[in-house]
Amino acid sequence: MTQADVQEILVERGKTHGDFAVHARITQQMKLVMRDTPNWDGLSHLQQESLDMLAHKIGRVLAGNPDHLDHWDDMAGYSTLVGNALRKAAGYA
Repeated sequence: MTQADVQEILVERGKTHGDFAVHARITQQMKLVMRDTPNWDGLSHLQQESLDMLAHKIGRVLAGNPDHLDHWDDMAGYSTLVGNALRKAAGYA
């Protein structure tokens, strides 16, 4: 992959994901709030990572194109992964 290829990808992602610095600020602020809650340390790694990814996708919605369907589908997917794991642990799946 050439530097021109990378730049082309960054331009395209900027259209859907917004300015990376803005996205990073939004996402990191949400992650700080999540980690400063009573339940954070008791969550499984799966739950923590899912919430991190949800914050990441919410950051993209708020910094970029809120109508980009992939953002919303990804959020549903990360939530579903945790739900599936909880169902399996409870013997439902």
